Amino acid sequence: MKKKILVINGHPNAESLCASLAANYAKGAEQAGHEIKLVHLSQLSFDPILHKGYLKIQDLEPDLVQAQKDILWAEHLVFVYPIWWSSTPALLKGFLDRVFLPGFAFKYHKTDPFWDKLLTGRTGRIILTTDAPWLWNLVMNWDPAIRTMKKGVLEFCGIKPVSVTQFDSIKNRKPEDIKKYLQKVFELGQKAL
Repeated sequence: MKKKILVINGHPNAESLCASLAANYAKGAEQAGHEIKLVHLSQLSFDPILHKGYLKIQDLEPDLVQAQKDILWAEHLVFVYPIWWSSTPALLKGFLDRVFLPGFAFKYHKTDPFWDKLLTGRTGRIILTTDAPWLWNLVMNWDPAIRTMKKGVLEFCGIKPVSVTQFDSIKNRKPEDIKKYLQKVFELGQKAL
């Protein structure tokens, strides 16, 4: 079954490995006949700071308005980013703060502590890179860059299931390893996984 897929590269460098992984995923999906939109956050123009929190939502820049439209269009969302300081890059965090707003991605109830998940009906995938070994991130840090994005953002808003593909020890990988990673995400894109 063909899907509408939005691929978001959260790396601030448009020439990074993450950019190549995002492009290869999109290329595989497109070749399989899926509808694709590929967004490099580094090419968007927006203030990544949510200045007043939710007390006063600032107007969205045109690129963020389009990003919300793309998210609503998509049936499958793919986020590609590196783990930096056990978290997402600031650019991606700022994008999430500004775009996944109350009334768009979720809505708190007035009379209880619960919320409505406004992005249900979509699936997700996280593709991330890290210089650390995966076991270090899991055992020593409890995978905060994965748990926060998967549970705290995507599933919180109703995007489920969310699959994860992690490429670790990047700084020590040989070119043939990187080539395998690019092929793997190409194949994930073909299957819209």
